[in-house]
Amino acid sequence: QVQLTASGGGSVQAGGSLRLSCAANGYTSGSNAIGWFRQTQEKGREGIAVIYTGSGSVYYDDSVLGRFTISQDPVADTVYLQMNNLRPEDTAMYYCSLARRKGQTILPNVSAWGQGTLVTVSP
Repeated sequence: QVQLTASGGGSVQAGGSLRLSCAANGYTSGSNAIGWFRQTQEKGREGIAVIYTGSGSVYYDDSVLGRFTISQDPVADTVYLQMNNLRPEDTAMYYCSLARRKGQTILPNVSAWGQGTLVTVSP
């Protein structure tokens, strides 16, 4: 299974913005679900956004709804996560991967993770 690679993290102040990129390794073609996840020691890994590449449908966890936007560029074979109005609690390592949903929960659909990218939000 191909691992997806996240990039674009950095350090920002609260209220700032960042855009993360996910190299999709061909998965923007056809009908797949690609998700963004984040991991902290306190909360573990949680799914925050998913896009269905065939239809363009998106779904967000309540924690980021209205602040984050997931999108795709099939030509660039890239999935983006635009993060606005960042909060200190958004500080985490961010990953992208194939995904699935179980009710309101976004779950990974991989056996191994690719490289993540660190986002740090200061007060």
